Amino acid sequence: MAKSSRSYLEAVKLLDRTVAYSPEEAIELVKKAARARFDETVELHLRMGVDQRNASQQVRGVALLPHGLGKKIRVLVFAQGEAQKIAQDAGAEIVGGEELVKKIEGGWLEFDTTIATPDMMGKVGKLGKVLGRRGLMPNPKSGTVVVAADLPRVIKDAHKGRVEFRLDRMAIIHVALGKVSFEDEWLMANLVAVVEAVMRAKPSGAKGQYVRSAFLTTTMGPGIKLDLKTTLSLTTA
Repeated sequence: MAKSSRSYLEAVKLLDRTVAYSPEEAIELVKKAARARFDETVELHLRMGVDQRNASQQVRGVALLPHGLGKKIRVLVFAQGEAQKIAQDAGAEIVGGEELVKKIEGGWLEFDTTIATPDMMGKVGKLGKVLGRRGLMPNPKSGTVVVAADLPRVIKDAHKGRVEFRLDRMAIIHVALGKVSFEDEWLMANLVAVVEAVMRAKPSGAKGQYVRSAFLTTTMGPGIKLDLKTTLSLTTA
C-alpha cells in the first residue's frame, strides 16, 4: 500500500474523524486542508440509500451552480443544419454533426460537456461507451437533448456552471462544487444548489433513508464528514 504524503498527513491532523461537521465548518476545513500547489476542486460525495441496479431507484439530474465551477467550460453541440448556426451564435465552442462523432470515435475528447438536438441522437448513440462512462452522453432526462430553439438557454446554463450528477456503481454521487480559491459563501451557495437538486431528484421507487452520508473533499485532500441532518436541510428559501 502506498504511503500517504506528508502534506496529506498534515491535512488530516486538522480534522476530528469522529465529528460530523456543519456545512459552514466543513467548507472552512476543506479549504485549510488543501495543500496542493494548484487550485484544487472542492467536491461533494453522497452515499445514497438506493439500489443502483434497480431502474426505479436511479438518481440523476442537474444543478445550476450560482458561482460556477471556476473554470472555462468547453461546450460541444451535436447539431446539423440551422441548429448549428444557432449553437454557434449562442457561444458553443465546438459545433458539428457526423464529423464530430467520427472524431470522438477516434479518441478526441477535448470538451467538458455535450448537448445534442434530437435528430442527431441516432448518430450520437454509437458514442455511448465512450461518453457514457465519462458522464458526457447527452440525455433527455438531464436536459442535454433539446430542440434547436432551446440551445441558447442550455448553452448559457452550461457556461454558467451546470453540473450533472448520477449514481455510480457503488450508489455514490460525486459532484464538483467549485475551487478552493472560492469565497466560503460561493461554495456554500453551490452546495445548497446541489443538495436541493439531489433532493428533487428522489425517485419514486426509493425506500428507506435516501441519503446515508455526505462528505466534502478536495482533489488531493482528506474527506470531511458532513452533519447529514443539517446538510440535507439546506435551502435557498
